[in-house]
Amino acid sequence: MVIRLRVNDTVRAVDVDPGSSLLSLLRDELDLLGPKNACEQGECGACTVWLDGTTVCSCLVPAVQADGRVIRTVESLGNGSLHAVQEAFLDAGAVQCGFCTPGMVVSAVDLLERNGRPSDTAVREALAGNLCRCTGYQKIVEAVRLAAAQETEER
Repeated sequence: MVIRLRVNDTVRAVDVDPGSSLLSLLRDELDLLGPKNACEQGECGACTVWLDGTTVCSCLVPAVQADGRVIRTVESLGNGSLHAVQEAFLDAGAVQCGFCTPGMVVSAVDLLERNGRPSDTAVREALAGNLCRCTGYQKIVEAVRLAAAQETEER
């Protein structure tokens, strides 16, 4: 089945298997490797993307449901350089193995687009759907705070 969708500001027509997920469409058909394939059950957040402006676990969305929709992935950030959140993750030491990082970054950017000055509680709630086995989360929370502070300074 051929579907049309806008991915990272590019309209694409893709022939998809009706049983495939949005995650497999992004990774296997469009070569967007930021969203990671980990649990395939929507439990880890490694595959988080924006679907029509709302974050979703792309492993849970049937590819055919993306027809006519707008998708943004972590690859859409930064315009050729690192996004402020990505830079803050590096500066705060919030990246270890890196597997969860794309989903964490998407969730953090989504939060900061809605709330430029989130509390630690709001940061933890926004990231609650993303699992990390390496960092213990504190460095990730610090990275989001750092990004928020930098964006506040730039305004």
